[in-house]
Amino acid sequence: MPEHKAIKVALVGNPNTGKTSLFNQLTGLKQKVGNYPGITVDKKVGRAKLSDGYYASIVDLPGTYSINPTTIDENIVLQTLLNQEHEDYPDVIVVVADIENIKRNLLLYSQIKDLEIPTILAINMADQLSRKGVEIDLEQLKIELKSEVVLVSARKNIGIDALRKVILDYKQLDTSPIAHISSRIDKEYFDELDEKFPGMSLYKTWLCITQLEEFNGLSEEEIALIKSYKQDKPKLKKFQHKETIYRYQQINSILKKAYKVDRSKARDLRSRLDRVLTHKIFGYIIFAAILMMIFQSIFDWASIPMDYIDAFFAELSQAVQQVLPEGRITDLISQGVIPGIGGIVIFIPQIAILFLFVSILEETGYMSRVVFLMDKIMRRFGMSGKSVVPLISGTACAIPAVMAARNISGWKERLITILVVPFVTCSARLPVYAIIIALIIPQNRVLGIFSLQGLTLLGLYLLGFSMAIVSGYLLHKTLKVEGRSFFLIEMPDYKLPSIKNVFYTVVEKTKAFVFGAGKIILAISIILWFLASNGPSSFDSAEADFALSRDTEIGQEVGYNEALASYKLKHSYIGVMGKAIEPAIRPLGYDWKIGIALISSFAAREVFVGTLATIYSVGNDDEENTTIKQRMSEEINENTGEKLFNVPVGMSLLVFYAFAMQCVSTLAVVKRETNSWKWPMIQLVGMGLIAYFASFLTFTLLN
Repeated sequence: MPEHKAIKVALVGNPNTGKTSLFNQLTGLKQKVGNYPGITVDKKVGRAKLSDGYYASIVDLPGTYSINPTTIDENIVLQTLLNQEHEDYPDVIVVVADIENIKRNLLLYSQIKDLEIPTILAINMADQLSRKGVEIDLEQLKIELKSEVVLVSARKNIGIDALRKVILDYKQLDTSPIAHISSRIDKEYFDELDEKFPGMSLYKTWLCITQLEEFNGLSEEEIALIKSYKQDKPKLKKFQHKETIYRYQQINSILKKAYKVDRSKARDLRSRLDRVLTHKIFGYIIFAAILMMIFQSIFDWASIPMDYIDAFFAELSQAVQQVLPEGRITDLISQGVIPGIGGIVIFIPQIAILFLFVSILEETGYMSRVVFLMDKIMRRFGMSGKSVVPLISGTACAIPAVMAARNISGWKERLITILVVPFVTCSARLPVYAIIIALIIPQNRVLGIFSLQGLTLLGLYLLGFSMAIVSGYLLHKTLKVEGRSFFLIEMPDYKLPSIKNVFYTVVEKTKAFVFGAGKIILAISIILWFLASNGPSSFDSAEADFALSRDTEIGQEVGYNEALASYKLKHSYIGVMGKAIEPAIRPLGYDWKIGIALISSFAAREVFVGTLATIYSVGNDDEENTTIKQRMSEEINENTGEKLFNVPVGMSLLVFYAFAMQCVSTLAVVKRETNSWKWPMIQLVGMGLIAYFASFLTFTLLN
């Protein structure tokens, strides 16, 4: 089948059913992540081979418990399945269920089946049937559900070929509904709907009346008629309640015939683990120990590849200078492009290790226990237990973390969560932390086990999280905003992490860092090179002025070229900018070069290191292959004559980046989520003032 005629498949399911694992198993690395048009919600689409010449385009829709949406993510599922003009409207739907919660999963399945779109039920975790004490009469279940049912295990690649075959033969599937709600709710009312909307399935009409606020793909006459039916809200609520009761009655009847579970066969490992991992004392100790192990590994495992990468780009830059003819293009490549790329690539090992551990914690089911564990603490500080999800996901990136706050129904708790999420240390801060910690913290070990550098990194994560909590409490006491929500979270079963899923997650997240942040870093590196290599009239005469000021013959004095490069940099455009803000940042221990890095890193925090790499590369004609770390360690503060990156300055910078809102993209997302510039501006100014005074206090105490 030609690619443009690929079968369109929608994967739908409750959260924690293994839907994403099945998506990875079907598509492999042939997938891409984008946003749904007009909204900042991830959209995952992949390409799967069904047989020779036949392919499927698979979209992984957001997890939902029913087709009655309560969040923006769930509304995407409804909009996609009701609008035939939607680009992702499927030829066939695969509803993913898990063997233990099949009753709840079948509620969603029965709703989707009634839309009269070809539908397949994929029951996941089939490899655990005997361990869970579950017996399924597959043939009987197919008869009762009027569709194909496939037992699969996404983790162990069981039943995937059978699912591919059923998808390929989707035109043979029975599309008749399984729940005839009209006769069970109000036959006269639904007969009238069927007559008024002859071109639509009855259940689609019912959903348009009860659920939709946006009517894409409908005529003006149909929209007007639907709005007229929406007026009687008490009747609609009564009918919806009856529908839910009837569906569960029907599901219970089906399961009695085709599904049995013997709880005596099920192992009690989950309850025993939960008693320890969610214990009111030991649970926190275990969580702290896991965090310590993660941050130890980030430094211990990544140090060797990072050193190799750093040295490689230093050698590459020097080789380019020697091989290519002298000129502006050579300078651009060796002093702008190569240091910029090096500033991206060097942090891939640490970013990959961080996402590796986060993915493993999510795959095993432990992350849900952490959310449950932290609920009581969060309540005391004015946030919902659901706030823990954005705060934890904020360790990867503040942008999806801010969007994750949508699941908090109470506006006040949601707003507080959005405002404090950027305090949580994200992966963009990791490059800044890594380079500065490596410069000022020795590679000693505490008790011969714990790396001092790893403990420092852990301390910075805890500092950011603590500030988020304290800020949440202060906002809770001062914000005059109404709205509370209830905390509800599902505890998935413990399971061994899927190597394939972990691999895909690490690759996808690392790619997002390299190509997302990387484009910004590289672009800014080139702009900085231009600003550092050009200047006003004083820049053109800088070499002659410097020679006169040194009172020596050019080239005779040791270190002359380095001093000349520094002098020219000071008189460049970027030097003028840095000098202009130096009085404001001097109390923090920073010089004008660090000031430039602070300005440029407002585009993205991780740009800080790339900026310094570019600044210290401009005019560097040393024959030695000096790495960025070596240049930073040797940098002298012109105001004091001491090494610039000492402990007081380094700690001041770490504290500044722990608190400052150095990310314009996050501000844009906050504006979008709050629908106002008021809150992102409060966020920017508030976090900036906290960062400035905390850094000033740190430098003053340590100096």
